[in-house]
Amino acid sequence: MISDDDASPHLTWTEEGEPRSGRFGDVYFSRDDGLAETRAVFLDGCGLPDAWAGRDCFTVAELGFGTGLNIAALLDLWRRTRPEGGRLHIFSIEGYPLTANEAARALGAWPELSEATQALIDNWPSATPGFHRVDLPGFDALLDLAVGDAAWALEQWSGAADAWFLDGFSPALNPGMWSPQVMTLIAARSAPGARLATFTVAGAVRRGLAEQGFVVEKRPGHGRKRERLEARLPSTFAPKPLPSIAVIGAGVAGASVVRALRDQGVRAVVFEAERPGAGGSGFPAALVTPRLDAGDAGIAALHAQALERAVHLYAVTPDAVTGQGVLQLPQAPRDAARFDKIARQPIWAEGAMAVLDEDAAATLAGEATGQGGLSMQGACAVRPAAVLSDWLGDSDMRSERVTRLARTGGRWRLIGETDAMLAEVDAVVVAAGWGSAVLLEGHDPTPRLSPVRGQADWVEGDVGVHPMAWGGYAVPTGQGALYGATHDRGDTDTAPRAEDSERNLATLRARLPGLATKIEAAGQAQSRAAVRATTPDRLPLAGGLDDGLYLLGGLGSRGFCVAAVLAEHVAALILNRPSPLPRDLAARVSPHRAAVVGNPLAPPSPASAG
Repeated sequence: MISDDDASPHLTWTEEGEPRSGRFGDVYFSRDDGLAETRAVFLDGCGLPDAWAGRDCFTVAELGFGTGLNIAALLDLWRRTRPEGGRLHIFSIEGYPLTANEAARALGAWPELSEATQALIDNWPSATPGFHRVDLPGFDALLDLAVGDAAWALEQWSGAADAWFLDGFSPALNPGMWSPQVMTLIAARSAPGARLATFTVAGAVRRGLAEQGFVVEKRPGHGRKRERLEARLPSTFAPKPLPSIAVIGAGVAGASVVRALRDQGVRAVVFEAERPGAGGSGFPAALVTPRLDAGDAGIAALHAQALERAVHLYAVTPDAVTGQGVLQLPQAPRDAARFDKIARQPIWAEGAMAVLDEDAAATLAGEATGQGGLSMQGACAVRPAAVLSDWLGDSDMRSERVTRLARTGGRWRLIGETDAMLAEVDAVVVAAGWGSAVLLEGHDPTPRLSPVRGQADWVEGDVGVHPMAWGGYAVPTGQGALYGATHDRGDTDTAPRAEDSERNLATLRARLPGLATKIEAAGQAQSRAAVRATTPDRLPLAGGLDDGLYLLGGLGSRGFCVAAVLAEHVAALILNRPSPLPRDLAARVSPHRAAVVGNPLAPPSPASAG
């Protein structure tokens, strides 16, 4: 991965208006015929659009995102020729990203690509190191941009490309993009029958591809270039039917899986024992905040990527966001130094994390806090009911409790309370919160889940509050304010308790007495308790447990931050499509990791899903 301090392309512009990389001493394209070259070298060179005819999903990988010209041209062609119901998945790598404004200036030379260009510019990926997922819904397409070194990105990517655009700066100027290691990884990340195109005919590139099993051919070049390369794997793509899928649980985990599958063109049947949000997702508001870690780069990167994805999805979900930005107040004296270290991590977009002094924190909080804090501008507060309603949409919802799962004849049977078979499907996603512990009891392996009871309270009325957290939290609901919450390990009783309401108010009063006074004046508070599922290492569980059996759980108190991207990871595993997660981060949340595999805590009677 490339450090943030060294990620500038050193962009300049020639007298002809061509963008030029000062870092590599070369132009990104010719203004005269850049689009024509892209179409001739990459689109025609990979046999597009014929190669995607009849495909339900087609994956294009690119080395050298640059201005986005190749992708804009690809999107334009896909929109005009895509197969009915088809989805396009794009994976591109860029070590030195341009800004959206720079790309817009460069791509403005081709008004015929304006719709595709605008879709890219409006959703321009972050320049922070790591993987970034971009939705392009008007094109039934997804873009995953990896910001970093090419070899690192290819090692981390889980996809298999049907077509490759090799468009880094020339091998003489940018040898790292064309190394033997990169050639090996390209072959390893290719689908059967993959096609490849590039402008260069350098001998090292030809030999490198041939050594990896590609049939390499020189073709007439475009414009002033005499030759270019095309290559293909001498194998044949064999389509597979889409699986039937059941999701157990209709909280934020289950709803996230349903949304992720639907965006891939696949519908799932949902089993929910009570109602959507019957468990931990049923409060009137939720904070969307990352787990802040100043010492473990993997944990920090996972939550930064999850937060970026979640906040984008909530922003386009009607009536979901109730507050933008979250103020994190210190819990311990060491937090001031810790906040400074966190804010300086390169994983955050510019301005996403800022350390505040006491006066600035007081301004956000609406009263003196006695301390500074960390302003998480990239975080937010949401209304769970709006999220669940939109993401579950018109899905096939079954109000039935699944009590056990049985593997029979290569498929999964969902068994209900009367021992009746509720459904038989190819794949099952268990996303039932603490209820997952019951369903997975006795399974090998059994991830270790522990219950944590949490009670929160809320009032309605004119109680203005900025989203805040300090161990306790205060969140705007849109109609008032939510505050809490208790954190009682091993407790699975969901009946509200008056003493816990008193604890929540006392916690609020100790940190924000002014807000506590406003809440008390607002009238009678309402209370609710639910059980969170947690893991020994406090990291979630997302991945496959067995052939056709998947788990999304152990989200603890971070469900509304991590569920969206983890659900996309699970959906990718089910459908054999590229995951948004780098491989190292996927390993951190695997249900097979050593920290969570072992004898589970004996679960109580079945809890409701969601």
